[in-house]
Amino acid sequence: MWRLVGSRQSILEDPKVKKSLPRYVGVVKGELRPKFVIAKNMVVDFDSDTSTEDLWNIHRLVLDEYNEKERRLDGLEAKLPDIGGANSFLDLKLELGRRVMTSCHLCTRRCSVDRLSGERGYCRCGDEFSVSSCFPHLGEEPELVPSGTIFTCGCTIRCLHCQNWGISQWRESGTPTKPGRVARIVESLKSQGCRNVNMVGGDPTPNCWLWLRTMKDVSVDIATVWNSNSYYSQETAELLASFIDLYLLDFKYGNDGCAETISDAPGYFEACTRNHLTADRHGEVVIRVLVLPGHNECCTGPILEWIEENLGPWTRVNLMFQYRPEWRARERQELGRRLTREEIVGALEMAERAGLKNLVR
Repeated sequence: MWRLVGSRQSILEDPKVKKSLPRYVGVVKGELRPKFVIAKNMVVDFDSDTSTEDLWNIHRLVLDEYNEKERRLDGLEAKLPDIGGANSFLDLKLELGRRVMTSCHLCTRRCSVDRLSGERGYCRCGDEFSVSSCFPHLGEEPELVPSGTIFTCGCTIRCLHCQNWGISQWRESGTPTKPGRVARIVESLKSQGCRNVNMVGGDPTPNCWLWLRTMKDVSVDIATVWNSNSYYSQETAELLASFIDLYLLDFKYGNDGCAETISDAPGYFEACTRNHLTADRHGEVVIRVLVLPGHNECCTGPILEWIEENLGPWTRVNLMFQYRPEWRARERQELGRRLTREEIVGALEMAERAGLKNLVR
């Protein structure tokens, strides 16, 4: 078992971490219940014959009720009930997720293939996980480690410079794995001392419904982390609300032009900003900004300014300088090299000018 000592333990007491991620810290310490556990123990009256439109309306009403339920539980004003065999809020999410899978629109691309009948869209994902690897990860943000990462194949975009292209673009096939088995993996990672289950890829978006099914079968309390490129649909954002404790979101581009030409992600900026706002409303957020060579003015600066203006100066931001040319990066001249010292300093100055006060160090 990993022992949380030294800086890994003390990071949870860091004033900046506690200011931006207070509920996540409480869940990790065992003081608060994870959102998926609360959703799993909240009765919702619905049946499988209800129309999809009506189910979404029910979901939105219950989401407001959930927020009050969470507040009361966190304040020790209530206890989780035993709901027996009744339908839960998580069951409602599962039914809606299943319906989305029949005409898949989990991501912004909205391929509309029937994945439950064997069809595959842009991401090439099917109706079960393709697991690449799972282990306690020590290379994530300090408040996350050891992080119980479960890497799955497939992605909703195609970044020319992808550092995990073997996973995201199916250069490996992964191991077909059903949600029940992944639930046991999550429990094992918890027993090894992991602070969270880190849903990652590729990108976790194509597996949203599978993750809902997985966590229904998980019998331990563990913080949930959604480690995503932020290119997911409004419907997926609603399914994640009151399920995910911490959103670990990429903010890749400051405009749609760069997003489309580098990552084949049309409409990225609108989807990304919408999902960051929704994540901030329903959970807590750590934002990753990978600084790309030649893209400070068009991307890094506008991204950092948007974060401060819309999410606030104390938003936890990881300004990342580890870019290296991978996969097809050299198809674009500016991406065929590492960052210069001037670009790194320039990005840090942009963060300071934007007024951001909580960079990951």
